[in-house]
Amino acid sequence: MKHKNIAIFVPHAGCPHRCAFCDQHTITGHPAPPAPDEVEAVCREAVASFSADERAAAEIAFFGGSFTALPRGYMTALLEAAAPYAAQCRGIRLSTRPDTVDTSVLETLRRYSVTAVELGAQSMDDAVLAANDRGHTAADVSRASALIRAAGMELGLQIMPGLYTADAASDRRTVEAVCAIGPDTVRIYPTVILKGTRLAALHASGAYVPRPFDEMVTETAAAMETFRARGIRVIKVGLHASDGVSAEAVGGYYHPAFRELCESRLYRARIEAVITADGTHPARTWTVRVHPRCISKAVGQKRANVRYFQDTYGIGIRICGDEAVPPFQVHVGGNACF
Repeated sequence: MKHKNIAIFVPHAGCPHRCAFCDQHTITGHPAPPAPDEVEAVCREAVASFSADERAAAEIAFFGGSFTALPRGYMTALLEAAAPYAAQCRGIRLSTRPDTVDTSVLETLRRYSVTAVELGAQSMDDAVLAANDRGHTAADVSRASALIRAAGMELGLQIMPGLYTADAASDRRTVEAVCAIGPDTVRIYPTVILKGTRLAALHASGAYVPRPFDEMVTETAAAMETFRARGIRVIKVGLHASDGVSAEAVGGYYHPAFRELCESRLYRARIEAVITADGTHPARTWTVRVHPRCISKAVGQKRANVRYFQDTYGIGIRICGDEAVPPFQVHVGGNACF
């Protein structure tokens, strides 16, 4: 059964900092924090619409802000509104800042059926965190992660490659540091420059020049591969596609299908490794078998992978579905597709 989120957005509320990149109103599409009765209504309607199996797979999710930095009375009021419905689902997950997590707040969260906490780490490089006005350190991420684990909750980390002053090496170190912590899940949000943010001003002045878009696709694909190899689930890549983000983005790495771009790059790398393994590629046409659900990713948007092999190696590739091939694996040979 596919996982479902009952998403409730709490933009900016409680956040003690305004990070250089942040505009939660645009990112979430919600201009104001919800009242407890709104939370109750959203949960009631969603749970009523689910089948029993869907409820068992669903989580109530508080996103967009710093949930554990909310005024305690407001925070508990939101949790009280959601808790009766969380008891019918998998529980509640929420996102927050690492410097607003302690044993006291985690005890409160557990009382209200919170089962998963995601931390906005963004980077594990203190210089990058400071340059982007995060107001916390990498050590705060490690400390909060350990507390969440000790409380018996699922741990998620969110990272943001491509920030101001970050380079590819810094972002790779962040990926390795996250792997060392060993969260259950990761979200990767390559930096998007939004109007009205400090990052937009730095970009306009020329002080912040993002790395090329195609490089970020390659780097993010590599990060996904690293997390997958370590058994860490990548549950989101790229900002949620919305008219608001599309209209307000002035640079960076926004694309409505960023994850698919990265997954296509992974398929390209797998195919390329096979056809170049012996230093030659004698066949003029190669057959690539992938899981049927992954054909479009292997082909690439606008047939990008097919064109890549033609332009780079002068060879053609035929991509066809094969149920026997697991997702993200390829079988490559010289035979035609049948």
